[in-house]
Parts: sequence; C-alpha cells; structure tokens
Amino acid sequence: MTSEVEDHGPAPDRVPGVRGENSEAGAQGAVQGDTSSEGYQRGLGGRQIQMIAIGGAIGTGLFLGAGKSIYKAGPSIILAYLVAGAVIYLIMRALGELLMYRPVSGSFSEYARELLGPYWGFVTGWTYWLFWVVTGITEVTAAATYVNYWWDIQPWISALVFTVALYFINLISVKLFGELEFWFSMVKVTAIIGMILIGLGVVTLGFSQAGDTASFANLYQHDGIFPKGIGGTLMTLQIVMFSFLAVELVGVTAGEATNPEKALPRAIKTVPWRIALFYIGSLIVILSVVSWTAFEPGTSPFVAAFQKIGLPAGAGIVNFVVLTAALSSCNSGMYSTGRMLRDLALNGQGPKFFTRLSRTGLPFIGTTVSAALMMIGVWINYEWPSKAFDYVVSFATISGMWAWIMILFSHLRYRAKADRGELPRSDFRMPGAPYTGIVALAFIFLVIVLMGFDKDARVSLYAAPIWAVLLTVAYFVVKARTPDVFARPTPAAARVKQPEQP
Repeated sequence: MTSEVEDHGPAPDRVPGVRGENSEAGAQGAVQGDTSSEGYQRGLGGRQIQMIAIGGAIGTGLFLGAGKSIYKAGPSIILAYLVAGAVIYLIMRALGELLMYRPVSGSFSEYARELLGPYWGFVTGWTYWLFWVVTGITEVTAAATYVNYWWDIQPWISALVFTVALYFINLISVKLFGELEFWFSMVKVTAIIGMILIGLGVVTLGFSQAGDTASFANLYQHDGIFPKGIGGTLMTLQIVMFSFLAVELVGVTAGEATNPEKALPRAIKTVPWRIALFYIGSLIVILSVVSWTAFEPGTSPFVAAFQKIGLPAGAGIVNFVVLTAALSSCNSGMYSTGRMLRDLALNGQGPKFFTRLSRTGLPFIGTTVSAALMMIGVWINYEWPSKAFDYVVSFATISGMWAWIMILFSHLRYRAKADRGELPRSDFRMPGAPYTGIVALAFIFLVIVLMGFDKDARVSLYAAPIWAVLLTVAYFVVKARTPDVFARPTPAAARVKQPEQP
C-alpha cells in the first residue's frame, strides 16, 4: 500500500538531477537536463507556462504599487518602467540560456551551486524561499486592502482567510495548479486589455465624465514629464523593480514542464511585448485619461481611473481583477516555496523531511511550513494595517533581486565556460553577452544603492546583512556536520567521463 507521503531523498552517492554520477547514462542525463530523479510529475503544458509567465509579471506591483510610483514621479514613471523592463528582459534571456543548458526545478540555486560554488547555491536557495514567503505576505496584504473597497473588514481577517484558502489549493495536483493559474492570468490579461481599450475610447472619443479633460497632453502638461525631477523618478525604481518580481518564476516550473525545450524559450521571448502592453501601454492610457496629480499612494491607479471616468461598476470590476492578481501571485509563491525547500533538502542543504512528496507528487511538507510562515502577514496586518504594504515590499524587493543577481553571475560564468568548450553551448543564447549581463548587474546595484535613500526601503538594507550572517553561519554549521554533501561533484563534473584506472 502506498503511503500518503513518500520519501524521495537523494542517495548519498548521487548528484541531484543526475541518474547516477558514476554512470555514463547519468552524465548524459545531466547534459540533457534530465529531471526524472527529482520525482515531480510533468503536468504543466505550454499554454499554462505561457500564462504563468504572463501572470507573474502582473501583480500587486502594477495594480497597487504603481499608485505610489505615479505620486512620486508623475508621467516619468513610464520611462522608469521602460528602462527597468529592458533590464528584466536581459535577466530573463540569461535565465533562458541557463534553462536550455539544464532545465531543473531548483533553477537559480542549482545554477549558483554548480557554476559559482555550494555556498552561493545555499544562500540563493534559502533567500529565494524567503522572497516568496515575504511576497506571499505582501500579496495577502494587498488582497486585504482590495476587500475593503466593498466591505469594512479588518485586514488581518481577510489575510487569514486568503492564506488558509490558498494553502489548501496548493495541496492539489500540479496540473490543477497550472490550470488555475492559467485562468487567473487570463482574467488579468483580459481586464488590462479591456481597460486600455476603454481608456483609449475616452481619450479619442471623449465619452464619460473624464472625456472633457482626457488627453495625451496630460503626459506632459502638468509640470512636465519629470514634475518631481529626475531624482524623484530614480527613487521609484525600487517599486518599479518590485513590480517585475516573479517573472523568473517560469524557471522554477522547468522540472514540471511537459516540454521545457519549447515552452520555456517561447515564454521568455514574450517578455518584451508583455512589458510594452501591460505596463507601458496601460500607464500611458491611464495617465492620459486622468492627470497624474489625481493619484494617491495606497490606491490602485486602475480603480481610481474608472472612478474618475464615472463608471463605478467598472471600478468594482477592476478591483475584483486586482484582487485576483494578488491572490494569483500568492498562490504562485506557495507553489515555489515548497519546491525550493525540496531542492535544498535534495542537495543536503536543508532538513531531509523536505524531500518527501505526496502521492500526487507535491512537496507537501515544504508548502505547509512556508504557508505557516506566511501567517506572519496576518500579524503584520493586525499590528500595522496602514503601513503593512510598505514594510514588506522592501524586504521582498531586496531578496527577489538577489535571485536576479545570481542568475546574471551564473550566466557570466556559464558563458565563459561554454565559450572555452568546458560546457555545452545553449541553443537559446543571451544577446550581447557578457556586456549586457554586466549592464543589468550595474542597474540592479544602482537600485540597491537608491533604496538606502528611502526611509521605507532602508529597513530592508538593515535586515539583509543580518540574513546574510545567519545564512553564512548556517552554511558552515551544515558543512561541518555533513562535509560529504558539499564534496559531491557538480553535474558539470559528473558530465566529464573519468578515464579508466589501469
């Protein structure tokens, strides 16, 4: 009889992701990105991965955080999203090249472990797990804010209900998770396209209450494109980058994609038009319909725009859509946290019980622990209901950007090795590398420096060194207790066939 939870821990003498490090078949499995030994079910189809990738780019940062960005920067926020979006595309192309080299569920931590060293894999895995726990808190916080549009409910109550409900959703099969995310994302995409079309109608045809004042001239008439100065625009980059967090989630799906070689590059290639339509397009239309001076932080610019147009029912529909977006992002967070904990455990860098899978191939224990920690969001909403979103955004931003930094550094190391013939070349190459990767890294470090000048974001820079120290101490403790874990050859080393002994 099959038990409810099965142990899929790694054997002491094998490399995770490789069938057998001492066999030619195992080495070839690493070359081809074989992930069958990970134990997951490949239940995510191409259309689901496409919508997960699209949905990951449409969340709280756009629907709620953009209100604060518009208030701080005015119309120049469009340029901030344009520049940041270009950097995000470079990051995704770097990730795509790594994924086609070796598509694995561990993704960022796996590449950091193989290409940069076990310490960096350890830090990246645990930090990305923290990112999604904090992001889950952010999203349920935003969701609680959206509920107050209709009902006067204590935010902590809404946060509690949403967290528990999404936890149980994640106990279902990965195929159903993908289907739910597909329709969640479809709702968001349809709604944004609808908002853009209605906004264009208001600007060009002049109907509704906002018809008399709606004009593309609103983008530059009220104190110009940079009403708060270039400095004001730069200070919004933290919120702008937060808006793009989770686009890299497509990399985590690699271990459960039915056809990763086709689905993943296709999803990454759509990043430019996603950014152009959902971010640049929607903001241009909204700021043309309503002057930037009418927006306030803490209020969704999409909801505010419909209220100004005089379509209260439309504002309610948009509020439902942004609520869906927040819950979708939190749902994705629970999906990724369980898998990241399992990847760490498979590599001996986390408690062994995280390796266990349910009968449906889900990392039950890792998801449960992560959901329990997301309950901290309930407490934050209880203690500081008005400041909860600002507090957690900065933590999510700094931890999420660490994953991007590791992707770029791992890619630089991979491309150097591939160019020297030490590793196989990927068919999906990042354009302009290594120079484009260096530019992307410089931009991310600029954002981190700017966070130090923002009193709300500065708290994350205080917390980051503490987290780094804790992880470093934990790494050396684990290494001292189980040195064989960190002495295992990487998949790259297993790939090289050792000469026979005479």
